[in-house]
Amino acid sequence: MASVLLVEDDHFVRAALIRHLTDASHSVRSVGTALEALREISQLHFDVVILDLGLPDLDGTKALKMLRGIADVPVIIATARDDEAGIVRLLNDGADDYLTKPFSAEHLTARIAAVLRRSGSRSGPDAHTAMGAGTGPGMSGTMSAMSAMSAMSTMGAHGPARAPISHVIRVGGISVDPQRRSATLDGIELDLTRREFDLLAYLAGRPGTVVSRKDLLARVWNQPYGADKTVDVHLSWLRRKLGESAASPRYLHTYRGVGVKLEPPR
Repeated sequence: MASVLLVEDDHFVRAALIRHLTDASHSVRSVGTALEALREISQLHFDVVILDLGLPDLDGTKALKMLRGIADVPVIIATARDDEAGIVRLLNDGADDYLTKPFSAEHLTARIAAVLRRSGSRSGPDAHTAMGAGTGPGMSGTMSAMSAMSAMSTMGAHGPARAPISHVIRVGGISVDPQRRSATLDGIELDLTRREFDLLAYLAGRPGTVVSRKDLLARVWNQPYGADKTVDVHLSWLRRKLGESAASPRYLHTYRGVGVKLEPPR
C-alpha cells in the first residue's frame, strides 16, 4: 500500500481514480488546486504524487517546480500534452514519470509501482517500522555493536563529552534554536514544517536585513533559480503561524520587487 496524493480538478476523473486506487489498496488524499497540493505536501508524507497539469489556480509546470522546492516525493505527471519537447522539459523540471491522457486505471497503477520501485519507497504495514524491527540472531548482535559504537562516540578521551552549546537566535519575541530545530513565539512553541523552520531561521539570522527571493531560493531551497511563488507561499504560511498577515505585518515585512525582512515589532 502506498500513500498517494492525487491532484486533479476534474471531479469525475478524480472520483474514478480515487475509487481505483483505493481498490488497489492505496491510501489516497485528493485536492483540486496547486496551492492545496503544496499545503498537503508541506504537512504530510506521501509516497507518490499524481499531478494534473491543467489546474485552475496555477500552471502544472510551475506547480511542479514549487513542489520540488518542498519535497523529494516521486511525481507522476498526468497530461493531455504529447509533444516530446514538453515531456522532456517536465522530466528535466523534476517529474519522475508521466501519463498521457486518456489513460487506463491499470496503466496508472503500473506506473505507480514502477516509480516506487525506482525510488526505493516501501509499501505495506511494516514500511515505517522495518528499521530496528529485526529480531534474528544476527540482528541483535549488530544492534548491540551499533549501540556500543554510539556510546563510544559520545565519550571523549577523558570521560563523557560535554553537550554542544546551543546558540539561540532571538528577534523580539521569536526565539530560534537551529541546533534543536525548534522555534518559539512569546514562549509558545511554533509548529513549523521543515521548510518553514529553515526560512524563519535564515531570516532570523539576518534581522533587519531585506533578503531577496532569489537569495532565499538559493540558501533555503538550495535552488539557484526557481519560482518566486514558492517563497511567497511559504511566507504566507509562516505569517499565519506568527499570527500576522501581509496586510498587518508584525515581524515579516515584504518590500515589493525587493524582498522580505524579519525584524522585531515596533
